[in-house]
Amino acid sequence: MDVSAQLASVFTAAAPRPELAEHLNVFEPLIGSWSLVVQNFGEDGTVQTTDAEWHFGWALDGRALADVWISPARASRSGDTDGEWGLSLRFYDPELGAFRSTWLGPGRGWVIPFIGRRTEDGFALEGDKNGVRLRWIFSELTAESFSWRAEETEPGADEPFVRQRFQARRTSWQTGGHRPPH
Repeated sequence: MDVSAQLASVFTAAAPRPELAEHLNVFEPLIGSWSLVVQNFGEDGTVQTTDAEWHFGWALDGRALADVWISPARASRSGDTDGEWGLSLRFYDPELGAFRSTWLGPGRGWVIPFIGRRTEDGFALEGDKNGVRLRWIFSELTAESFSWRAEETEPGADEPFVRQRFQARRTSWQTGGHRPPH
């Protein structure tokens, strides 16, 4: 087995561990692949729109959820277009009663730890980057779509600034073709 296949076989998992399923089930609707419309908001009011892809799956013996985010999407790149590739790893921490999540964005050198909790219609991740409070919100989770937004609150600011919004549409289900229940 080549090293790529070996790494994939030890990193990925078919399902969450049974003893963690109750906590990790908030992520179940995300398992699979998604196409995104990404809106990036500038502080000057400009909006840049691009596409992206996002892939979610169980990892680390079913103890975690991993995802890879790619923007722009590989299919729409031409020539030497680079863009960003990023990885998040999320797992339940029973001592916190919440999720730990870390975003790794190697293109920008970002490593951002978050604490995540369920919300009424999804979950939210809260963290800090250089004194700026971050809140990344997954909402309107269904089997076919979800919304995501990134809020930033500068030190001393009362209101958050919405930095990004994603509209996601499912492109495929998890490996094996198992469709989540409706």
